[in-house]
Amino acid sequence: MAKGCKGYLVGTYRSVRDPEKLAAYGELAKPALEAAGGRIMARGGRVTAFESGLPERTVLVEFPSYDAAVAAYLSEDYQQAVAVLDDGADRDVRVVEGLD
Repeated sequence: MAKGCKGYLVGTYRSVRDPEKLAAYGELAKPALEAAGGRIMARGGRVTAFESGLPERTVLVEFPSYDAAVAAYLSEDYQQAVAVLDDGADRDVRVVEGLD
């Protein structure tokens, strides 16, 4: 990939077991990701799943770079949000490098 490509944090939820924990996570996660340079592109809107996908909650956050996205996920503030979520949801979270 070209140097300086954007990075995307993608979170897809297989299930939400505890909406209260999810809400508490969101209160911490959003400002933590934005403080790290993230721009929330999609969060909890309509989802149509194809192939092996699940029509559950999906979150997409854009960062200035792949490294910035990884650093945001690993940041102390975001990890505090993850700890609050605890077992409240089963999700797949990944960072993806953009094309430009």
